[in-house]
Amino acid sequence: MQRVLEQTYSAISVRDESDPLNECPASVLALLPANPDPLIALAHLKLHTFPFASVPTCWRRLYTDASIAKAVALIEQGLVHSKDYATSPSRSKRKRGGDPDQSPDDGVTEDAWVDEVVKVLDMAAIMAGAAGREEMIGALLSELQSYLVHAAPSQKKRLRVDKGWDSFPVARNMELSDVPHIQHPIQSAAAPSMQAFEMHLKTAQPLCIKDVLAHWPAMHERPWSSPAYLLEKTLGGRRLIPVEIGRSYTDVNWGQSIITFRKFMERYMMCQITDPGKLGYLAQHDLFSQIPSLRNDIAIPDYCYTESPPLKTSSLAASEKPSNRLDEPLLNAWFGPAGTVSPLHTDPYHNILCQVVGKKYIRLYSPEQTSKLYPRGVEDGDVDMSNTSEVDAEGAQNEFEAHYPLFRQAEYLETILSEGECLYIPVGWWHYVRSLSVSFSVSFWWN
Repeated sequence: MQRVLEQTYSAISVRDESDPLNECPASVLALLPANPDPLIALAHLKLHTFPFASVPTCWRRLYTDASIAKAVALIEQGLVHSKDYATSPSRSKRKRGGDPDQSPDDGVTEDAWVDEVVKVLDMAAIMAGAAGREEMIGALLSELQSYLVHAAPSQKKRLRVDKGWDSFPVARNMELSDVPHIQHPIQSAAAPSMQAFEMHLKTAQPLCIKDVLAHWPAMHERPWSSPAYLLEKTLGGRRLIPVEIGRSYTDVNWGQSIITFRKFMERYMMCQITDPGKLGYLAQHDLFSQIPSLRNDIAIPDYCYTESPPLKTSSLAASEKPSNRLDEPLLNAWFGPAGTVSPLHTDPYHNILCQVVGKKYIRLYSPEQTSKLYPRGVEDGDVDMSNTSEVDAEGAQNEFEAHYPLFRQAEYLETILSEGECLYIPVGWWHYVRSLSVSFSVSFWWN
């Protein structure tokens, strides 16, 4: 641990000419790394001054490096108070973002310092995208995990897992009345060869793919169906995650929150929720960059590396534009209880959605049906919502007739995606998704 702390502190103390931090004012940089708190506050303000894509890199990097400096100081304090850290003369000569000699009575309790370190580092990843410091943050969190695992018995409670968390409660699973009858099934194939899949791509049609995930550790030896395992991989549930609150992002009362993984599990996954407006959903989040050890439980499907046919404008919904070329597939996690919904929308990339835990009902509409799907436009705050339909795909029939008369004429395909299955969704196809049970899925965007 001490070696990693020394290396980390050294790395954020020295900058070369190409470091984007050099674009920040010299008066600001003078405070780094010894006085990180005001720098975090300043950078936080800058992050909210611009749209995220337009935030100058120097401010994202400042938020990240100041957060790392604060985390190093908190770890040093915590280790001293845990009597597991031998101080050195070199350490005592420098001042970091905290007082190494602060006593436990000053607020750094045995459990609180670990929680605070994880919070500080995760906020840097979520708010600033880690800004080139992904490996550094990962190394600190890995060392912290190792420390907790090998700590004295009295300290191992920091990684506690509640009894009864070996599996998700049955009560959270689907009710038969909520399972749609499939009338327009999507074509399926069992483990098609690469050549067969490339041939299918030319049809520009979706495809259910079976028997290709059995080798994933997430399905068996490192099961994502085990709440206890997921807590273990998130530092006892301390890791922070962005959560969508509500049934669907198109609902009026929909919101977002950043909470610990443990709170997410306790509030939304391990109890029965009867009010759809109070559902929680970890949706479209790059969880695997944030927690690389979970990334090791899955593998990018080989199909994502096939050569897709040239994109025709007619293959896109009216709301879509040709997307930039991706060097590697984009991975996102989708984890939530029964009842969570992704409203009818389109994506700018080909998608292979892999179902690891539970079941989902999925309905697809081709781009040719766009005129009957009532795309939204630019809404409050100049947010372009044209890739999302106004229609609740499973809404009341009288609403369709009154407000969306053409929707009932739109042709669609549908499936229930079960554990171990994948669904190929062609670029530009409209898709509606509802979880029928506790569900953990991974999407792979590619082109």
